[in-house]
Amino acid sequence: MTGTLGFRVKSGWAASVLIVNSRNAPAVTDSRVIELADPGVADSRQPYHAGFGTEQTDTAKVQRLVRGIERFSRHAIAALLDQYRVEHRVRRAAVVVASLTDPDSIANQHMRAHASEGRLFRTALVAGLEHGGMTVRVVLEREVYELLGKAMRRSPSQAKSQVAALGEGLGRWRAEQKVAAAAAWLIS
Repeated sequence: MTGTLGFRVKSGWAASVLIVNSRNAPAVTDSRVIELADPGVADSRQPYHAGFGTEQTDTAKVQRLVRGIERFSRHAIAALLDQYRVEHRVRRAAVVVASLTDPDSIANQHMRAHASEGRLFRTALVAGLEHGGMTVRVVLEREVYELLGKAMRRSPSQAKSQVAALGEGLGRWRAEQKVAAAAAWLIS
């Protein structure tokens, strides 16, 4: 059975949704959280932060944490793909992000740290998926329902309602899972 993956990237983790079937009648077969940062490594969820509201200035520490995140996420993504591929042919993934803003263009150090982490976890996820043979599309969260609505020839609110209905009966169906499913449906 062919499946399409959707992810909503957060700092240190991502919501992952696997949908199967056609564009007209998708079904969610799995919804989970995948760790992109090692929970056993202090500061790996926010490597660009030195503390509340401050940017990390120790570049050696940041580089060490980034390398660890890249290794950990690559292994976690490979394991996820291996697990899904036991029963499904998965070749495409959509990655939903809040922003594509270049962190270097942000003057406020705290906001720059958040943007740097957003870019880090997005690029780590995309690289891991591509390494696993996936074709990846990055989608801005604020655009996903509009794009899906156009593809379905429905309004964005109708698309959002249909995505919400996909999760009926699933244990965890929060905004992160819904937008990940919408993006997967968009590229299916």
